[in-house]
Amino acid sequence: MTQQLARTAGTGGSVVVDRCQVCGAADLELVLFLGYLPPVNQMRPIGQRPHEQPAYPAELLQCRRCQLVQLGLIVDPAILFPPEYPYTSGTTRILRENFAELQRESTAILGLRGSELVVDVGSNDGTLLENFRAAGHPVCGVEPTLMANLANERGVRTIMSFFGPPAASRVVAECGRAHVVTATNVFAHIEGIHEIVDSVLAILDDDGVFITESHYLMALIETLQYDTIYHEHLRHYSLGSIAYLLNMHGLEVIHARRIPTHGGSIRVYASRRGARKALATVDELLAEERDAGELADRLTAFRRRVAKSKVALHALLRDLLEKGSRIYGVGAPSRASTLINYVGLDREILDCVVEVKGSYKVGKYMPGTLIPVVDEARLFEDQPEYALLLSWHIADELIPKLTARGFTGGYIVPLPEPRVVRSAESS
Repeated sequence: MTQQLARTAGTGGSVVVDRCQVCGAADLELVLFLGYLPPVNQMRPIGQRPHEQPAYPAELLQCRRCQLVQLGLIVDPAILFPPEYPYTSGTTRILRENFAELQRESTAILGLRGSELVVDVGSNDGTLLENFRAAGHPVCGVEPTLMANLANERGVRTIMSFFGPPAASRVVAECGRAHVVTATNVFAHIEGIHEIVDSVLAILDDDGVFITESHYLMALIETLQYDTIYHEHLRHYSLGSIAYLLNMHGLEVIHARRIPTHGGSIRVYASRRGARKALATVDELLAEERDAGELADRLTAFRRRVAKSKVALHALLRDLLEKGSRIYGVGAPSRASTLINYVGLDREILDCVVEVKGSYKVGKYMPGTLIPVVDEARLFEDQPEYALLLSWHIADELIPKLTARGFTGGYIVPLPEPRVVRSAESS
């Protein structure tokens, strides 16, 4: 199961993917190339003069054997996830609600009593585990960034480490074997996925369950979410491809369903083969994937739609700028960096991007640009004619809130088809 990947000189330890990250097949086919993109969370202070900064090829590939869709380059995780990595899951309402719902669902499906150890891989600030701790469970997180300190301060026991065999051994030595291991929005991010699954198995009780959430490939295709393609996302799973991976390690999927986080994700439960009975949800979702058509054909159509979307957005913005309109971006999630850099937006098109008060991104430039990120108060003070929603996947939630707070302009929803929405309209 060892990956055969070639290290490239002068790339800071980056790895060229010349074989499938899951099955090792060499016949990888190009799906989409978005150009050379900067790391989405490397943002320079406003006022700093432009200087040489890293950018890496964003090449999406498909494996015809196991159907995994994956990036063609693995960037050194120390570059993408430094200790000061600023993302905090607890500041996002939809994630807080999702994690609370995950605790309730897993308790019902697995018959949890409240005494079982729950371990979270990539536990960030401990938001997910806090739900299990509140239900009486002993918990342990594994988190490589300084968010581990924040979690520990909140009383959520967290080991500050990248996840792998040493971290797994430490969890077992200090806390014992886990009945539930979770990995949300991280299972597609980690290099050496077979070692990761083996490390999960080393922690898991014989009758334990592994629960993972990842951005869902089918949602990416259906709603043209090319902006979720960036270097932190090494793999884009369908249920078929994630089941293939887990089966290689003696695990079988026992429950799966779509969830709304990140514009469309998939939640998967897996146990050791034969340990638990699979629910009907597994076959139902697999059938849905098959009925959607040949994946290679869908990806070809996806590539064409991405190109058309890019020029359509340019055309919409051109028409607005010709009328003298000012356009501010709203929100600076990681996905905004891909959209801005791929489409080629700059400060002459987008005056600024507004972010919530207190965000670490305020006072920085958007990656790869001189577009400043400023306090969201500017949107309401300046009243630009249009707001480009960079978190467009939650437009239905954002538009009423921004309107209620006093924004009177129009909203540009860039994907899946660029369009202008007025506050009184449905997005």
